[in-house]
Amino acid sequence: MSNRVVVTGMGVLSPIGLTLESYWDALCAGRSGIGPITKFDVTDFQSKIAGELKGFIATDHLDRKEARRMDEFVQYAVVATRMALEDSGLDLEGEDKERIGVVLGSGVGGISTFERQHSNLVHKGPGRVSPFFIPMMIVDMAAGHISILYGLKGPNYTTVSACSSGGHGIGSALRILQRGEADVIITGGTEASISEMAVSGFSNMKALSRRNEEPTRASRPFDAERDGFVLGEGAGVIILETLDHARQRHAGIYAELVGYAATADAYHMTHPHETGEGAIRAMRLAIKDAHLQPDEIDYINAHGTSTPLGDRIETIAVKEVFGDYAYTLAMSSTKSLIGHLLGASGGLEFIATTLAVLNDRVHPTINYENPDPECDLDYVPNTVQDRPVRAALTNSFGFGGHNVSLVVKKYTE
Repeated sequence: MSNRVVVTGMGVLSPIGLTLESYWDALCAGRSGIGPITKFDVTDFQSKIAGELKGFIATDHLDRKEARRMDEFVQYAVVATRMALEDSGLDLEGEDKERIGVVLGSGVGGISTFERQHSNLVHKGPGRVSPFFIPMMIVDMAAGHISILYGLKGPNYTTVSACSSGGHGIGSALRILQRGEADVIITGGTEASISEMAVSGFSNMKALSRRNEEPTRASRPFDAERDGFVLGEGAGVIILETLDHARQRHAGIYAELVGYAATADAYHMTHPHETGEGAIRAMRLAIKDAHLQPDEIDYINAHGTSTPLGDRIETIAVKEVFGDYAYTLAMSSTKSLIGHLLGASGGLEFIATTLAVLNDRVHPTINYENPDPECDLDYVPNTVQDRPVRAALTNSFGFGGHNVSLVVKKYTE
């Protein structure tokens, strides 16, 4: 029999809040974190907006020398982990650190470091490339730094599957704990992708919104006038524990993680399968893994990117899985407020889902103003909904045809 797994701590750095509390307050209030890009000159860019971390200064949290040897995606992960550990009340010095692991997701890792060091190579020569270039840039370094910082010797790795990286990380952590290979896993996702190369690349493939004159209205999942997603940055880190371990230390418990499934479309580099069949299988398998029936799910935290194709196909998939009941449950997109954080999306959206289950409160999809006949479910338009949430499902779908669904339900003894 597998171990039960519970959520005992969460840490957030997001475009709408640099703490768990401010993040949840802004989600429920429907406050957008999208604005003009300030990290670099966007004069010649087609898309000039993003969800930046406003007010985050690495040296407020990290030693200056230490921070300089970390890419921003690692800084975000380390700081959010510290918050999550404090939230959990976990005393690491009293724990068996061989039974504590780190499994984090990230999509593009140290892309800003890559850009800066490539510029040094081109303009100053190979001798000016930093000796820290590789360990700052490679995607596994967020998990590696956290392990080193706290002396954690359990399973330690990074999941990389584009926009589903964070979801895969959380699902992998669940399996490790269910099998009894660890007592605690630090998991979630981190991303710092607001860079010249990333914005250029996503923009030139016509994935990004160009609603530059009204940034807070640019991310509009399921709305008929959606024109692409908006990049965001940050980290969402979760402390997962076996229930036995959490009980032994009298931990506070947010919710129980009960289901996980991962599938592939095997179809196209960037487009979801036109029937949504990969997403359909992921949701069905996750609900089955949770030992629930579809009509026991009260809320779906949608992948909901604000792309014309993706939102329509996710809606098709939800209708196929839930039938007529699809019109009864609530479904909202966190990306409407914070943008698309790529590999960090799964972590921040899992946190939003967990808080919905805990509080019986579903945050809105903002900017839903023009109904799309092909997107006709209850997307919780513009205003928070207070309603019972016994169990919730969260979706993450990534370039390459990766699909992840996770199921969270209320914790009961």
